[in-house]
Amino acid sequence: MAGEPPAIEARLSTFDTAMVVFSLVVGIGIFRTPAIVARAAGSTGLFFTAWLLAGAVSLIGAFVFAEIGARHPRAGGYYRVVADCYHPALAFMLNWSQTLMQGAGAAGVAFIGADYLAPILLPAQDVTAHTRLVLACASMLLLLAVNYRGVRMGARAQNVLSVLKIVLMAALVICAFVLGVHRAPEQVLPVVERSSPLLRLATALVPCFYAYGGYHLTMNLGADLKDAQRRFPLAIGAGVLTVVALYLLLNLAYQRVLGTAGVAAAPLVAAALTGALFGPAGRAVVSVVVFLSAAGFVNATIVHMPRTFYAMAEDGALPAAFMRVNPSTQAQEAGLAFFGLTMLVPALLLGSFAKLLDYVILVDTVTLAVVASTLFVLRRRAGGTAGFAMWGYPLLPALYILCLLAVAVRVAALQPALALAGGAILLTGWPLFRFGRRLFGARA
Repeated sequence: MAGEPPAIEARLSTFDTAMVVFSLVVGIGIFRTPAIVARAAGSTGLFFTAWLLAGAVSLIGAFVFAEIGARHPRAGGYYRVVADCYHPALAFMLNWSQTLMQGAGAAGVAFIGADYLAPILLPAQDVTAHTRLVLACASMLLLLAVNYRGVRMGARAQNVLSVLKIVLMAALVICAFVLGVHRAPEQVLPVVERSSPLLRLATALVPCFYAYGGYHLTMNLGADLKDAQRRFPLAIGAGVLTVVALYLLLNLAYQRVLGTAGVAAAPLVAAALTGALFGPAGRAVVSVVVFLSAAGFVNATIVHMPRTFYAMAEDGALPAAFMRVNPSTQAQEAGLAFFGLTMLVPALLLGSFAKLLDYVILVDTVTLAVVASTLFVLRRRAGGTAGFAMWGYPLLPALYILCLLAVAVRVAALQPALALAGGAILLTGWPLFRFGRRLFGARA
């Protein structure tokens, strides 16, 4: 039929897809968030419960987004499905805020890399908030320049950095269990808040969800998998469960060598673990690899965000410049420049990973909840299956959405100022959408 995109030939096996899911979810947060989780939880039991519970919710979320992708296989991700199911204005508001939050999230990961690298490059007395800021911004600018040179170069950098991250995680687990001596956890944990176990668990879940982020991108994989109805649940389950197992093993490794109180007191927990096992040399090697892994995550975000800008420009919500692609490099130069601003401005204003995490998590969870709710609309419209249908509908999707909203409410209670800032950014999307439609016109 004229005007329809050509069908995508399914080429991925179940194992291929499981590994893609694994790569999408495994991020750099596991090298920074365990200390935050341990301080919030206040006990070893709640510490591991938070990681398990967040993993279970993320597994449900991966299935939700996989079915959304199967029922709505159109480019543009969040923006297109929300625009088609609800309204382009709501889609723009969510994507506008999510775009800024994605930039802030990438900046937060750049800060993780800078936190690890700064003590290796500089004497202890010179490691300040300012030097970490300079290192984080320098790494973001370098990766923007690499992707500006072309899509192929950006993809090559991503492959190398992803392999380094996975090798590091495996090495940390093996070394901790082979060489580490268990440290008795009788130390008193530095609890952040004196409240009920349920509230402490809710607080601990916030950084856990950050570490498990990325599963929503399963919505882009259904067309590439052979026999999706049968194989997609196996691939998603295998991919996400592998991540959960890896995160639990890493946290067990941290806890085995450092004790739970030691984890709570070690923001650079991977460096603390290797320092305890191998001394300063081991700490230095791991710090460099974590920095490179952080660069890998930032690079992946830089690669995919300009595609969202393209879809928004198609709908008349952004200038046509965001649809221009350099014919020689395939780089979306306007999109790269704009996304660079969304990374650098929050980095300069907030200046630390912890503040950036609080800033992004509210809007992120609300956005995921709204997009997940489109599954109910898509099922009501079409019925039946669309290559893949998740088990447990409608109970599990509803439970997933409630969990996301509960985390959003908890963040708002803990950080009202940053939550209000996130909400204000979301609301500014409405006048920007109306202005953009008048100025640029709909192109869809």
